[in-house]
Amino acid sequence: MSPSIEQLARTDAGLASALRTSVARLGRRLRNERDPGLELGLGSLSALGLLFREGPQTVGQLADRERVRPPSMTRTVGCLVDGGYAVRRKNETDGRQVVIEISEAGRVAVVRERGRRDAWLAQRLKELTPEERAVLRQAAPLLERIATA
Repeated sequence: MSPSIEQLARTDAGLASALRTSVARLGRRLRNERDPGLELGLGSLSALGLLFREGPQTVGQLADRERVRPPSMTRTVGCLVDGGYAVRRKNETDGRQVVIEISEAGRVAVVRERGRRDAWLAQRLKELTPEERAVLRQAAPLLERIATA
């Protein structure tokens, strides 16, 4: 019989293993809450979310932030632009550069997708005790710090 998460998490190595597994499962579950009618793939939706959060970016900046190669991001951006989710425009400070900006249709898609996932997760959180939710409130900034390191 495998050890429980509580047993695993007693050591730093066990905690790392438990968090990796749990966060991966949660991420998979949240990805499954996507709108089946949305024609965007996960990579496109991720890039769109980055544009939503951080504003206009060059293809190179998007590729760096998404940890993909520029040619892959060029294809992703092409799909976003072709679908009306993003637009290309000249950089205001350097007219030689092109930046990618989210369109209104892109904003609507991001807000709709986040709403679906947030609703699913909010429902799951209601199943926890107030004390358990308090622990997650404390853990959320720590997980964000780990994820963005």
